[in-house]
Amino acid sequence: MMGKKSAAEFLSGPEFFNPNLIIPLPEPSIDERDKTFGVCMVTEDIDLQVLYSAYVQGIFPWFNEDDGDPVIWCSPDPRFCIWTDDLHISRSIDRFLKHSPYTYTMDRDFRSVIEGCREVSREDQSGTWIGDKIIRAYCELHEVGIAHSFEVWHGEKLVGGFYGELLGSVFCGESMFTLESDSSKSAFALFARAFKKCGGKLIDCQAYTDNMARYGAVEISRSSFRSLEIKYLNIPLAKDLRRQFEEDVKSFPVVTDGE
Repeated sequence: MMGKKSAAEFLSGPEFFNPNLIIPLPEPSIDERDKTFGVCMVTEDIDLQVLYSAYVQGIFPWFNEDDGDPVIWCSPDPRFCIWTDDLHISRSIDRFLKHSPYTYTMDRDFRSVIEGCREVSREDQSGTWIGDKIIRAYCELHEVGIAHSFEVWHGEKLVGGFYGELLGSVFCGESMFTLESDSSKSAFALFARAFKKCGGKLIDCQAYTDNMARYGAVEISRSSFRSLEIKYLNIPLAKDLRRQFEEDVKSFPVVTDGE
């Protein structure tokens, strides 16, 4: 039996989400010792309306729940982004997709994807930044149609995936996990191309990673990112992303283990 929600939890949940309400949040503090993180504020929990408002203002929660951190809201400088016009998909990924054993879906199992991202071990990282607060908040963001997941299946087993937020023609990537070779890498390539075909302009990768650099991500200043985000937030996609993604997936037939 599920426990009852408190009044505060109920008033901040999906039932009361308003996409037209943007709560102004503080600018990054100029007194932070390491300004690259761009700390804007610190809270005890993640309110859904605040989380949505944060992304609209180029801010996101960046903290380690395993270490007992409070919720730290950041707007890093520089920002790591992919312009879809500069998207690079390697030939090796295209070759893999022609013989992929995987099935790819969008928004079939958001919770399992974010939990997969929490459980995967990462180099030079003893714990995970994805804890119960993150999972609850982003599942709520998924319920209201802002956060989306992309799943990779080998038969009935979930073997990879990633999730992020779609705001206008901006996609804010969060985290991915891979249990079998090239699973999430190929899913991201399918997504990125579908996103571009739909009129997507910018993929926010937040902070530098070698993986996203291979797709054409570059570092830009926080002020440049904010200017682009403000512009592209008000430009909706010209096509339905899920429909385009599914159409693109069909162009790469699944190769079963026996073939």
